[in-house]
Amino acid sequence: MAKHIVFWSVALGVLLLDRITKLAVLAFLPLGVSRDVGLFALTHVRNTGTVFGLAKGAGVILGLFALVVCAYIICNYSRFVRKEQAIAGLVFAGAAGNLIDRIWYGSVIDFVDVRVWPVFNVADAAITIAIVLLLIDALRQKFERKL
Repeated sequence: MAKHIVFWSVALGVLLLDRITKLAVLAFLPLGVSRDVGLFALTHVRNTGTVFGLAKGAGVILGLFALVVCAYIICNYSRFVRKEQAIAGLVFAGAAGNLIDRIWYGSVIDFVDVRVWPVFNVADAAITIAIVLLLIDALRQKFERKL
């Protein structure tokens, strides 16, 4: 377990944060209601598509895809170096968090509303951060090869 502490810390920490925030939204913010909290708003919406509301109604296919992603990561995370384990933990938590929503509620609970971007959640943010980190790493490697 100590060898894989990065993966499990990131995966479980982000998944826990995702679940807690979504349960709070369900408990305290009725569907369709928006509350301004300063730089952004909390807006309870449901999403049957992918991140940012794309592919609406494709929940079953997206759920199966998330299940495959989670299974792949669980089967392979031990091969990853620490940096890759952190990224894998973000992707796992994001995919698992939204998969849980699809199974329990038939849609994903979104609530972070920055007004100039579609409403999203912690799981979406985790996946987006993982993609950005992968892109940064790829660019860094490309730059280092040129030196």
